[in-house]
Amino acid sequence: MPKFIRDNSLTIVVLVMFILALGGQTITGQSVFNDEQVAHGESPVSLPEYLTTGHFGEAVFENFESEFLQMGVFVLLTVVLRQKGSPESKQIDGEEEVDREPDPDRPGAPWAVRAGGAVRAVYEHSLTIALFGLFALSFTLHAITGAAEYSAEQASHGEEGVSAIGYLATSQFWFESLQNWQSEFLSIVALVVLAIFLREKGSPESKPVDAAHDETGSQ
Repeated sequence: MPKFIRDNSLTIVVLVMFILALGGQTITGQSVFNDEQVAHGESPVSLPEYLTTGHFGEAVFENFESEFLQMGVFVLLTVVLRQKGSPESKQIDGEEEVDREPDPDRPGAPWAVRAGGAVRAVYEHSLTIALFGLFALSFTLHAITGAAEYSAEQASHGEEGVSAIGYLATSQFWFESLQNWQSEFLSIVALVVLAIFLREKGSPESKPVDAAHDETGSQ
């Protein structure tokens, strides 16, 4: 196996899975959309045309939104909260390696650490900033594309459409968001709690198979 693939195999495999799933969603989504078009006496659309519809964008970005929210919340909460027995939690008492002050003289330290000051201060929270930034972007795109889809549906019933801001005030927008958010928060709880009692040998997301149930952290 080439070194690059071995060193990045987790990212590569998951990215391929993402592309395949998104491709499947796109193809089936186009089919559903065209069925609705025909049912309303309108013409089916091509795949490139479908990619510009609110139907496609809303379905994609409402899911992106919830995923980035999930990861951002999880990363942030694990800074301050604990769960006894879970490998997803820091130790109940004391500080860990991730809590130590950054050392600019450490071999291989990122340039932001060496720069110090405000640059380092931002970098210390850059993962959370990036995840919530992606959440905000996805949230915005969900509102824009969702408004387009909602307005198209309104027009088919002879009613007025809404702007992206107006769409935020509808129950439909929050129904779409919250049905995804609740499942993401549930998946966090499932991982944190199940990992207390269950194991997966070889996975860094699990404790060692022979670890006690009340042993906290992956150690």
